[in-house]
Amino acid sequence: MKSLKLLFLALFIGISQLHSQAKVTSITYKFHEHFMTTDIGQPVAGIYLIEGKQKPIIQINADGTGIFQLENLSKKEMVWGIKCSDEGIPIYKEGFDSSSYTFWYKIKGSGEWLYTQFLIIPGKKKMYLMGDRVKYYGDSTEVKDTESN
Repeated sequence: MKSLKLLFLALFIGISQLHSQAKVTSITYKFHEHFMTTDIGQPVAGIYLIEGKQKPIIQINADGTGIFQLENLSKKEMVWGIKCSDEGIPIYKEGFDSSSYTFWYKIKGSGEWLYTQFLIIPGKKKMYLMGDRVKYYGDSTEVKDTESN
């Protein structure tokens, strides 16, 4: 009976370890391997807008896909991730009132990975992508109307 309990305990610990590990994707950029994840413990998924405008948008989905809308309003499918270690731990720089991440993305069909800054400012409940696209977050992950601010 004791060995059966130990077996169940070992199984439970093993399953919870597998479940808690972040999904890590490996990419090659300029002959160097980089790792990225879509889970950084923050509500990254959503629609990012230029403040005061409704279009163009960048839509980030939690599964690592999204839509990148260009200035001419054509929409392109993309895949994305945030730089992390090979173990799935997000890599970021802590600022005075912000955290800065590297956001990797690739427009489907382009074949080339690009990167830009992803900035979280917790005091203002804002996330910035590419410097000018913003998503407000707070109690929910829904985007607030940018014209009401």
